[in-house]
Amino acid sequence: MAKLPPASLSNNAMDEDGASIQDSEKDIPIELTSQERRRILRKLDWHLLPFVSLLYLLSFLDRSNVGNAKVAGMAADLNLVGLRYNTASAVFYILYCLAEVPSNIALKVFRPSRWIPLIMVAWGLVITLMCLVNSYSSLIVCRIFLGLTEAGLFPGVTYYISLWYPRAEQAKRVAIFFSAATIAGAFGGLLAFGIERMEGVGGLHGWQWIFCLEGLATIIIAVLSFFFMHDYPETAAFLTHKERITVVEMLKKDSRSLATHYDKNFVFQAIKDYKTYMHLGIFIGILVPVYCIALFMPTIINELGYSAANAQLLSVPPFVAGCIFTIVVGIISDKHQLRGPYIIGCALVSLIGFIILYVEDRPGPSYAGAILAAVGVFPTVAVELAWVASGAGGDMKRGVAIAMVIGIGNLGGICSSFVYIDPPRFHIGHGTMMGFLGLSIILSALKMWNYTRLNKEKEALCLAENISDTQEDQFKDMGDESPLFRYII
Repeated sequence: MAKLPPASLSNNAMDEDGASIQDSEKDIPIELTSQERRRILRKLDWHLLPFVSLLYLLSFLDRSNVGNAKVAGMAADLNLVGLRYNTASAVFYILYCLAEVPSNIALKVFRPSRWIPLIMVAWGLVITLMCLVNSYSSLIVCRIFLGLTEAGLFPGVTYYISLWYPRAEQAKRVAIFFSAATIAGAFGGLLAFGIERMEGVGGLHGWQWIFCLEGLATIIIAVLSFFFMHDYPETAAFLTHKERITVVEMLKKDSRSLATHYDKNFVFQAIKDYKTYMHLGIFIGILVPVYCIALFMPTIINELGYSAANAQLLSVPPFVAGCIFTIVVGIISDKHQLRGPYIIGCALVSLIGFIILYVEDRPGPSYAGAILAAVGVFPTVAVELAWVASGAGGDMKRGVAIAMVIGIGNLGGICSSFVYIDPPRFHIGHGTMMGFLGLSIILSALKMWNYTRLNKEKEALCLAENISDTQEDQFKDMGDESPLFRYII
């Protein structure tokens, strides 16, 4: 089980063996061989990524299964006429957005192995009890509380990953973690196809069993995560003493020894930074299409002329393709140390998909457009979140910036719930997605230009003032404003 970490590396951190990390730094070679570095990173991957990916799979499955439940009969049973389904989808994001920044602060204060399992148990109980929903009003109440309890998982795990890996290694890890969302989309369709056959069992409708069984699975995994989730590299039981020190030093070197402790000033650094809001605009532009695909893919396919059961099954391939490309793009982005160009390129692919959906009325080409829309937009989320994390200097500022971008960005989920209102062609919805993707493309290009400009200014300042790496401690509380910090383009 993970142990409580120190507030800061400067507090003579103790590892699992009781040895002081600072006292042992002299035992570690200054430079790692590339082979040794890869071995340690692979070890981190095997012990961290499968578990956090499973957590996000459950999170995304539980928030988006309302789309499968709708097609499985919930709309008729709860009389979800007009904009009622859209409203039920939208209210999820109200408290979800407001709770994300406080949740990431709580994660830093209380430690991940306690905070994340706690919120998982909470949302697992909510989704399980949704099987008792029997009216539109009770569905609304459940969706509001589901948003509140799920709020901390996505920004929390994104921040968690940034505490274990150097900036250059984060995109592929966030991609693997976020690919769980695409797997959830595919898995959700398959589960719904099977579970809705339980119609009448125990006096419940098939769509009610979708909520019940998926909620119980979340609670079981949440209980296990209390015992199997690790907190920080300094206290990781699966690493040897030498490996713990090596990872800590790797992270310190990558962050230019910027502050790791909690201080309210770091919170305000994130809130006041205009770069955070540029990232927010990019994230909204890609997240609205992601949520539209998650919430309305079965409905879109159903309106192409396919039966409800076949629509559930045909919703699987777009998510599977999205999963594969999310991981591939994340790996390539890390390899080339580039973020903006991959966001722009993938957003363009998704844009083409929505254009096809807009202009085509034949089922075959329209379905191909749906696949392109998913394949293009899903990879952008992981790359953008890695870009946010790598551009915010210092642990606390990074955590708040990530939570702000994800939290406020998720207000786009309210928009995504109300734009697919004109079946069967959904021109309003598809047209709106084109606009949001265009926003992300423009802001990404501006962000690349701005980061290039800032890096040149810092290089000129270091040269003019003779600032070197030996002066890192002087700038540790400045975050990414430190003249030694460089932004990834």
